[in-house]
Amino acid sequence: MRYRALLAAFFAICLSVLTACSEAPTATSNIPLTYDEIRNTGLANSCPQVDETRRGQIPLEPGVSYKLVDLCMEPTSFFVKQGSTNQRKESEFIAGKSLTRYTTSLEQVSGDITLQDDGSLVFDEKLGMDFQPITVLLPGGDQIPFLFTIKGLNAKSQPGLSAITTSTDFVGDFRVPSYRTSNFLDPKARGLTTGYDNAVALPARADSTDLSRENVKAFDVGKGTISLQISKVDSKTGEVGGTFISEQPSDTDMGTAAADDVRLQGVFYGRIESDMDA
Repeated sequence: MRYRALLAAFFAICLSVLTACSEAPTATSNIPLTYDEIRNTGLANSCPQVDETRRGQIPLEPGVSYKLVDLCMEPTSFFVKQGSTNQRKESEFIAGKSLTRYTTSLEQVSGDITLQDDGSLVFDEKLGMDFQPITVLLPGGDQIPFLFTIKGLNAKSQPGLSAITTSTDFVGDFRVPSYRTSNFLDPKARGLTTGYDNAVALPARADSTDLSRENVKAFDVGKGTISLQISKVDSKTGEVGGTFISEQPSDTDMGTAAADDVRLQGVFYGRIESDMDA
């Protein structure tokens, strides 16, 4: 009997250790993990999650300044708009697979939330890790690079709000900078601010019109739109969570190629703070 009790206690300890080690960190679990426990697991790319049972609300007071901090956006699905071979069928978004491992989420983004006279909220993104380069693989083998970002996001909610609830949605536009910087050099060592002006191997044809698009580089800035749907609110901690849908252009290879339309779907997490909390 004593051996049975010892075995039962031993198995209980092992089960509790395995459960603690396998549980992913969330906004409510507060599990401390070391660098070695996080490395190569993908946990650093995962956003915290608000408990599914949180269905509270955050009241809004006139004259009080609010901020959205610790905003984390984790894309889970990727789609690229492709033309159809059938002339009678419109272009459609094709699901793709991310080739970028563990570095697709935006982190520590913050900005101001302003309460308007009509009862709507306006979120202005200010700072944070608000861009990530991602490459998506399509079923046909094409690889589509793009810069996932919400730089300069200005998003507005529906009017008539007295509190932030699970029915609050934000919709707005943002800037999409070039996927490559001005110092990037193509295989012919041509760049925007560095490198050659043309392909050195073809000096006699360097100024021809068919090569001008490749020779003249540009830092293209596109425009994207995003919709944030809040589905979980913790009124005690000010935490909010939900899903998002974002559409933006892909990379243009420094202006030498046409951009594709990219759609991302995923989850987000953030905290609402006010100057009364300070």
